[in-house]
Amino acid sequence: MYIEVSDVSKTIKGIKVLDHITLSLSTGKIYGIQGKNGSGKTMLLRAISGLIFPDQGKVMVDQDILGKDRDFPKDIGILIGYPDFVPYLSALDNLKQLNRIRKRTDEERLYEVLQDVGLEDAGDKIFRRFSMGMKQKLGIAAALMDHPKLLILDEPTNALDRESVAKLRNLLIKEKERGSCILLSSHDKEEIEALSDEVIQMEDGKIIESFAVDR
Repeated sequence: MYIEVSDVSKTIKGIKVLDHITLSLSTGKIYGIQGKNGSGKTMLLRAISGLIFPDQGKVMVDQDILGKDRDFPKDIGILIGYPDFVPYLSALDNLKQLNRIRKRTDEERLYEVLQDVGLEDAGDKIFRRFSMGMKQKLGIAAALMDHPKLLILDEPTNALDRESVAKLRNLLIKEKERGSCILLSSHDKEEIEALSDEVIQMEDGKIIESFAVDR
């Protein structure tokens, strides 16, 4: 998968949330978008996801221009905003519901991804009784369950403890090795550098710096 963001600008309610953004993203890498709240990082993820379309410029995923050739990337896993699921269903039953719609994986994989994120002991507990950390883990599991070619996670470490962040890092490495293109966002520079291969720093809707992370 190859993603090309070409001179993208977007204004919402008189505020320029994306300002002439240009970047190229390819498979087998983890890209971290870092910036404070309001810097434009979430809006950039939304544009690449097809959740908003630019006023100027284009977002191309492989050969498809979003908003013209298709609305959304073909093979995407996404967590943007607050994880929201059917409140009276368990973690497993919520993933089963999603899988009935997507029809991309089997039940064995659902058990596996719940174990991967640390929800193997959630049992029959229903979503509305989950802690914030458990809800975040289920959101990550839903994004990962199909092994998507494009994985987009907005502030994925919210409400996660250190052990869970380490698990997330290992999961992302596995998905990268499968050939996924992974985009993360965080306001925390140290955290995003720990999770990413390349960091893109944003401020006021603009990319101000990008660099590879030395390990």
